[in-house]
Amino acid sequence: MTPVIALVGRPNVGKSTLFNQMTRSRDALVADFPGLTRDRKYGDGNYEGQRFIVIDTGGLTGDEEGLDAEMARQSLQAVEEADIVLFLVDARAGLTAGDETIANHLRRSGKQAHLVVNKTDGQDPDIAAADFYQLGFESTFLIAASHNRGIRSLLEELLPTPEEGAEQDSASKYPGIRIGVVGRPNVGKSTLVNRMLGEDRVVVYDMPGTTRDSVYIPYERQGKEYTLIDTAGVRRRKNVREAVEKFSIIKTLQAIEDAHVVLLVIDAREGLVDQDLHLIGFVLDAGRSLVIAVNKWDGMDPEERARVKEQVQRRLDFLDYADKHYISALHGSGVGVMYESVQACYDSAMAKWPTNRLTAILQDAVAQHQPPMVQGRRIKLRFAHQGGSNPPRIVVHGNQVEALPGSYKRYLENTFRKVLDVTGSPIRFEFKSGENPYANKVERMTPRQRVKKDNDLKKGRRVKKTRQKSIKR
Repeated sequence: MTPVIALVGRPNVGKSTLFNQMTRSRDALVADFPGLTRDRKYGDGNYEGQRFIVIDTGGLTGDEEGLDAEMARQSLQAVEEADIVLFLVDARAGLTAGDETIANHLRRSGKQAHLVVNKTDGQDPDIAAADFYQLGFESTFLIAASHNRGIRSLLEELLPTPEEGAEQDSASKYPGIRIGVVGRPNVGKSTLVNRMLGEDRVVVYDMPGTTRDSVYIPYERQGKEYTLIDTAGVRRRKNVREAVEKFSIIKTLQAIEDAHVVLLVIDAREGLVDQDLHLIGFVLDAGRSLVIAVNKWDGMDPEERARVKEQVQRRLDFLDYADKHYISALHGSGVGVMYESVQACYDSAMAKWPTNRLTAILQDAVAQHQPPMVQGRRIKLRFAHQGGSNPPRIVVHGNQVEALPGSYKRYLENTFRKVLDVTGSPIRFEFKSGENPYANKVERMTPRQRVKKDNDLKKGRRVKKTRQKSIKR
């Protein structure tokens, strides 16, 4: 299961700065996820192959009143959902009564909590942290989040090292293709899970929020093994009032990380809403394959169906590679066909391609559409190889690749997707430039050599111009 790290502390101790540094491997993914209180952000991080989820909670002072007290209570309850708690303090402000209040709560919670002394830049770290040792935490980390100092050693110490057999252990615990069923509350996720299983395995009730936790259900169908993950619904932030529902969102995010293929369920009666797009965004950021299931298709007249299809096609135009199914989980129509899409998504996400094939596709794409010129020089893309799976990662080597425009990158992605027949899964591209052996040659010249080179260049230009004039005559 993907570990969850909660950041707690007083206001302005640097929690959001640390949050951005810890999630920068995913371009500082900072998002107010649906169903969460205003002062909490969720992000996805990756350190040395170990993925994790970070929660940035609101600042705590210990003397909140009214709405602030309610928000503080929710922030402290978020600690209960985390695997690791980082308690941030400000080295410049020193130890305060608010710090002691938070420390006492963390000790009572029994959670794995660690003291993080931030803003140690510009002073002796040990002296800056001296006052905080009396809080009695077993482990203390000294960092400067704004300068990204000490964060790598913190993550290296706290996160479990990915072991070679970890994936095999997960596969033995949850065999086959892991399918995460996600969506807003009351769109029919649990009904769909029961229909796919052929039995009433999970609770189904006509009330939003019936499912509170993620349920992992291994089963077999036509000789193939699967694991269905039924998740709690994620609704709009303003509609989330119960604390237990707020924290079930964590389980949904973890289930997305743990799945091979994510089955997003949409209510056809309500159409595609912004919350569906928020969930799609997290699925894509997590690099998971995606299948869209538009549920409650039964009983709709032809005009309503045409309107919903047009809306889905228009608003999900960027997901033209993901299969879309219009189903009725209650009656079972269209459900069995989704297994073909799930299998195609899994095969695409876990596919292995030889380097010579990827390089041939790259060369054909370049021959058909050359990269643009940069400062009078053509960007050169030399070869490609696979860098990973789930999602497929393709590494392209060349010169000046850092100047490659986004439009050309999308052209390459579409070309590789079409040729390799990748269905449902995003493709990650990584571009690497080779070092130019002549880049520093001029800098290594002596002043006399540099003057001689300049004179030779000027002489060559004069000779070239003289020849051009003689040819014209």
